Order: sequence, then C-alpha cells, then structure tokens
Amino acid sequence: MDAPDAPSSRRTRAAKPRRRVSFVGVIGELLITVGVVALLYVSWQMWIGDMIIGAQKQAEATALSEQWAQEWEAAPPAEPDPEPTDTGEPVEPVVPVRDAPSHGKEFGIMHVPRFGADWNFTVVAGVTRPDILDQGHIGHYPDTAMPGEVGNTVYAAHRWTSGQPFDPIDKLVVGDAIVIETQEGWYTYRFRTLEYVQATQVDVLLPVPQRADLSADGRYLTLTSCAPKLNMLERIIAYALFEDFTPRGDGPPASLTGEAVA
Repeated sequence: MDAPDAPSSRRTRAAKPRRRVSFVGVIGELLITVGVVALLYVSWQMWIGDMIIGAQKQAEATALSEQWAQEWEAAPPAEPDPEPTDTGEPVEPVVPVRDAPSHGKEFGIMHVPRFGADWNFTVVAGVTRPDILDQGHIGHYPDTAMPGEVGNTVYAAHRWTSGQPFDPIDKLVVGDAIVIETQEGWYTYRFRTLEYVQATQVDVLLPVPQRADLSADGRYLTLTSCAPKLNMLERIIAYALFEDFTPRGDGPPASLTGEAVA
C-alpha cells in the first residue's frame, strides 16, 4: 500500500501578491522623468549646444576673413601718398578709421591668441540681444569709437549660451593681444587690466573709461560681459591700449602669427 502524500506535496504554493500601482507613484515617476529630460536639455544648451554654435560662428568668421583677403588680392586699393614733411622726422603712420556702420552690419573680426589659435568671432554694430548677442556675435557699442579711432572702442558678448564668445575673458594676461580685423587690415591692442563693476556703471563706455573729466588723447579698447556667469547684475571689464595698425597688404601682424602664448 502506497504511503499517503506528504501534506507539503498537496499544498499549493501561495501566489506572490501583486504590487499595486498608486497614483502618487505614477506622478512621482513622471516627475523624475521630466527632471532628467530638463537636466539633459540644460546640459545641451550650456555645453553641447554652445560648442556647436561657437564652432559654427568661428567658421563664419574665418570665411569672412578669407573673403576679405581674396577681395584685396583681386583689387588692392591704391596706397595713399605720405604727406611731405619739412622737419626731417619720420611721418607717423596713418591709422585708417572706418565710418560707423548701420545697426546689425558685420564690419570686423576679433582675434585673441590667448583664447586659442582658432578663436575668432565676427563683430557687429550694436549690442541688442535678439539679433546680435544671442546670435553668437560680438557687439560693438554704438556711439563709441571705431577700431583705431581716438577714444574708446567698446564691445560686448555672452560668456554662456550663444557660443559664449567671451567665456575665457578672465584668462587674459597683461600684454595679451586683442586684434580687430577689418577689410583694411588689423588693429592690435594690448590688454592691461580687468575689473568688476555693477551693471549700472556705464562710465566704462566713456572715451576715457570712467573719466568723464578727461578728453581722449589715446586709443582704448574695452570688453564687457557678465560676471560671474548667469549674473545680470555685475559686469567683468577688460581694458586694452592701442599698439599699431597693420595694412592688409602687409599680411597678418606678428601679434597673430609670431607670438607664443605662455
């Protein structure tokens, strides 16, 4: 006679209770997903997107520089005759100054070797955000001097988003070249100092920066941007002094081709 089955063999295994999905749990998972997507978007905007936009804008600036070189080679302008002098002293080189362009017009390219050999961005007349700064350009403040002109030539650009042209502005070292290229040639300025000011301190735009009591007798260059990043209440300001002008016919200046950046 067979032995009866053990009680355990007749006992059916109890089913594991199914986890109930609550409404609060679903909302929590959705919020986590939204947060991750938002984080990825911000990362794209601040890093990956900026890298792509910056590379694109630098390529556009390089193409404009090459276009100007080709136009000069095709039809170089006549060189003006130097004015005669009776003193026997050498004539001071003439520094050409362009007329102020209309708002939104590209008229220059800025080069800063400290920021990298390939760093160059177009300079556009005006500093409005939607059509100039937010498009990855360097803006030229209206009513300030043009490159090479006696007075203060002033520029603005973003440090984050839109290609962040002025992101490395705080890396400048005394003596660094800041070069503005135009169709006529290259204007070399030399960096002198940085400072931080409130956004309301507009006297940095004066012909002699922050000196309303003085008339300009020199040529200055000023760069302005936000400091620190994401802060709209303060500005970082870089000041430079004019060194010389190199005509296009002479080729790029030594400030761009012959300097080693330490």
